[in-house]
Amino acid sequence: MRRILIVGAGQSGLQLALGLQSHGYDVTVVTNRTAERIRGGRVLSSQCMFDTALGHERALGLDFWVDETPRIEAVGLSVAGPEGTRLIDFVGRLDGYAQSVDQRVKMAGWLETFERRGGRVEVREADAAALDALAPGYDLVLIAAGKGDLTSLFERDAARSPYDRPQRVLAVAYVHGLGPRADYDRSAVHCNVVPGVGEFFVMPCLTTSGPCDILLWEGVPGGPVDVFGGPTGGPTGGPGSSAGSAPGGIGPAEHLRLTLDLMKTFIPWEYDRTRGGVELTDAGATLAGRLTPTVRRPIAELPGGTPVLGVADVVVANDPLTGQGANNAAKCAAGYLAAILAHGDKPFDRDFMQAAFDDYWTATRASTDWSNTMVAPPQEHILTLLGAAGGNPAIADRFANGFDNPADLDDWFLDADKAAAYLASFAEPSAK
Repeated sequence: MRRILIVGAGQSGLQLALGLQSHGYDVTVVTNRTAERIRGGRVLSSQCMFDTALGHERALGLDFWVDETPRIEAVGLSVAGPEGTRLIDFVGRLDGYAQSVDQRVKMAGWLETFERRGGRVEVREADAAALDALAPGYDLVLIAAGKGDLTSLFERDAARSPYDRPQRVLAVAYVHGLGPRADYDRSAVHCNVVPGVGEFFVMPCLTTSGPCDILLWEGVPGGPVDVFGGPTGGPTGGPGSSAGSAPGGIGPAEHLRLTLDLMKTFIPWEYDRTRGGVELTDAGATLAGRLTPTVRRPIAELPGGTPVLGVADVVVANDPLTGQGANNAAKCAAGYLAAILAHGDKPFDRDFMQAAFDDYWTATRASTDWSNTMVAPPQEHILTLLGAAGGNPAIADRFANGFDNPADLDDWFLDADKAAAYLASFAEPSAK
């Protein structure tokens, strides 16, 4: 029986561990927290899992909370204008529903399931020296802990990493009591763009105390939203991102007050939903931080020379603005699982590791390009497309489904010439 060591108990690490376990592999997971500590701790992210990523969970029978989690059936986008107006406003329908499960719920549940099914869990802080001692007992070592010292083992890929500092500050609050929007039902993720200030997302979620809503500010560093403090190295979440929690920043009550004040100032149509009174879901319901978008080389070496393979956020950490983190983590776990199963009894050498990552990069490159584009000042053709979506449901729907399939955005959204051709197609008599 082949022995696999996975360091990290997040979306990618646990999904991969449970997948390998279901195929008879001897898997050990190293994590720095028990399931009980995860469930009772601070929120780990904001996350919205779209249809493809949810399909990977369904394929492994891991969609334990599907019936109690609110279904997200659309993505809305508004662009703020002066004095509380909206210059652009539309809602696009998703082809397949999305869902958001608080990662405290999911990761605690998955970790307990892994142990109950006979998996070995080591609760410890794992640095390079500790892993060096463990590695000889395993056929393959994977690093799925997307923050901390282990990430620094992996070399930054400068050609694929255009930014060397955070592009957004992030502030998350899970709340009860948010009212519906007057112009659309609750089953949508709503993105509100405030030019020069940042973005604000609202998304329905399932948390430890039941259904709730996530309020997420993503602000331009140094701007009005840069008031929450928090860590500077760990990622936090956009509408599909994986995230790291770390101490620091302001208290929960002040975090919520600032969130609401910013809503009142910049997006009053969303602030109106709070007038009935909102409250944090629990004492750990807030998180603040920032992350530098970075692509890293997929293979690192432990001090003793053992090669290890990076997983998901360890090797591709996008800015959370486009909500791809948790989705990419699920896709990475699914791809690595398929690669390991197909590899059979052959050694897990560097060629295997590079090939597994190359397949993942092929699948995730478009999401990286999209994320890097959207954190930059908006390009004229993108504003034109978003404006057109306000009057054309087909464009609005295609934009919404880009969150599930970012590769489609290459064909019409990211390139100015392709955007112009796409818009021109609606003027042609044969256009659908």
